[in-house]
Amino acid sequence: MRPLPLLMAALVCIGLYFWIVHPTDAQETGGADGPAAAEAQAQPPVKVVAFQSVARPVESALILRGRTEAHRNVSVRAETSGLVVSEPSRAGAKVSRGDLLCRIEEGSRQAQLAQARAALAQARVDNDAAQKLSERGYAAETTAMARLAQLEAATAAVRQIELDIQRLEMRAPFDGVLESDTAELGALLRAGDQCAQVIALDPIEIVGYAPETDVDKVEAGMPARARLVSGREVDGIVTFVSRAADQQTRTFRIEVSARNPDGKIRDGMTAEIWIPLQGRTAHLAPQAALTLNNAGTLGIRAAVDGKAKFMPVTILRDEAEGVWLTGLPDEVNIIYVGQEYVSDGRAIDATISTWDARG
Repeated sequence: MRPLPLLMAALVCIGLYFWIVHPTDAQETGGADGPAAAEAQAQPPVKVVAFQSVARPVESALILRGRTEAHRNVSVRAETSGLVVSEPSRAGAKVSRGDLLCRIEEGSRQAQLAQARAALAQARVDNDAAQKLSERGYAAETTAMARLAQLEAATAAVRQIELDIQRLEMRAPFDGVLESDTAELGALLRAGDQCAQVIALDPIEIVGYAPETDVDKVEAGMPARARLVSGREVDGIVTFVSRAADQQTRTFRIEVSARNPDGKIRDGMTAEIWIPLQGRTAHLAPQAALTLNNAGTLGIRAAVDGKAKFMPVTILRDEAEGVWLTGLPDEVNIIYVGQEYVSDGRAIDATISTWDARG
């Protein structure tokens, strides 16, 4: 084999090695970012449009979806049995605390009470006699104790019948509205049967559920506002913040109490709860200005010293005219046209324009 071809092949391999592994001096002078950065800097500036934004104080709020609940909701039930002898009241009627709802006929209860009182009187006489005989030694102590037990049983029997007579009348436990008709005249009520359902709607409770990330922002006593599906808005106060999360949704119950003197806000209406939080400063920008970097971080691109610079942001609130952003300097030129065509550090030719949030 001739040595010349082998020598030429060896020289070619050595040349390729130095060309790939050891860049030339001209390439090394391209900067810390290497040839790619030098090439990027050599490209002509990209024309973009930006607007100067100044951070403004903005009122933030925690918005929850919820529903209305009656302040009180009680099912008044019978504690004894018998026929209803009172005229019924119809659902929707207003009642005051102590108003009669249902009355059960007395039947033979007065006769039973008289009999129990007579037995009590006899037990009292027998007990007194047994105690005197026991003190004089004419009767055993066990006999005196038996008479005392009979007296106590007779006293309990009288008290039980008296309580049964008191339970013949069922009255409203608080001011409210009848959610159901009271028991009909002549109906048989047994112990545990419902006489009526009474609800109180003033104040009305508006209940929502806050996620774990926001529950620490809410405290009892904070002002709140609720918008009902009907469009009506009511102001209230946060009265309760749950300490235990719902086991399934991992959210915390928030209760807002609001005045409802006319009772027009009903139990079970859908509502949107708005709880104002501590104000912050933020930038209002169009949604089109938002972009993502290569790591998937949400942010904007700003015009800084003739170059595009990515800045991460956090959305404070989303509105129809734009989004409120935090995490930016107090003054920044936000690119909102052409930001998708420039990378971080790319030279730009920025036109500072005006952006009207109202369109």
